[in-house]
Amino acid sequence: MLKIILLAVLCALAPAYAQTFPSRTVRIVIPFPPGGTSDILARTLAAKLTEEWGQQVIAENRPGAAGNIASEYVAKQRGDPHVLLINTVGTHAINPAIYPSLPFDPVKDFTLITNLVNLPSLLIVHPSVPAANAQELIALAKARPGALQYSSAGSGSQPHLTAEIFRTMAGVELLHVPYKGAGPQLLALISGEVALTFATAPAAVPLVKNKQARAIAVTTAERVPALPDVPTLNEAALPGYVAVGWNGLVAPAAIPEPALQKIHAAVAKIYRMPDMRERLVSLAAEPAICSPEEFTALIKSELVKWAKAVKDSGAKLE
Repeated sequence: MLKIILLAVLCALAPAYAQTFPSRTVRIVIPFPPGGTSDILARTLAAKLTEEWGQQVIAENRPGAAGNIASEYVAKQRGDPHVLLINTVGTHAINPAIYPSLPFDPVKDFTLITNLVNLPSLLIVHPSVPAANAQELIALAKARPGALQYSSAGSGSQPHLTAEIFRTMAGVELLHVPYKGAGPQLLALISGEVALTFATAPAAVPLVKNKQARAIAVTTAERVPALPDVPTLNEAALPGYVAVGWNGLVAPAAIPEPALQKIHAAVAKIYRMPDMRERLVSLAAEPAICSPEEFTALIKSELVKWAKAVKDSGAKLE
């Protein structure tokens, strides 16, 4: 009887909740340091949502453990729609295969709102590296086994695994240098601390256009409009190589349905805005808004896909 009464109260309150949410500052938690794709997406979205709702929305970096610290934090805010998370293929598909145990379930402990963008990665090198294309880079790596260093956003991160798949398929030895996030990962590349890296396109394209790095190849099956002259690894050197990431938006589990609907509607509206779509396309990010049900299906399929990729590549935490 008590459950029936509580359910009736919640149903009665639902319309009011939809009208009052957000009732305080909304935080979009970023699982990595400033400077990477998740950071770019979160800050852009926060500014747009602030305008849409007339309530402050801020972006907050909580880096560490390849995104697990932020994911665990948000998972613990059960039922609170004022705490959102930019999730990634790393946090919600790769990490469960890399880490022996996680303090959260990537599906059950979150309200999966929507995918935001699909993300090609770029294989980029420091301008001093004497390789103009993928075949020359592979030949250089074979001539200098273990001498070429590559940076990643951390052991077990998407850039790490993407590079490990490349290393395995190319049959080369590379030295992995993990950093705490995409920002430090890219800084290591442009400063010359490492020779190469795999970075998601929104973070890497500006470096290429500013000539701080040279693009060798993209990881998608097709070339990207933002860099039409840059070939895919699949066509340039490694047939069958495809590695595409994504960034989505999630909340803690059990948030009120009206709040979920309001968040989804606002984000979908923002991603239809011409200026938003133009900015994303210029960064080689493909807008990919979907329903919560479609996003749930995507993550479940990605968990299977990347578990196999991790096993096949032999990638492990270092």
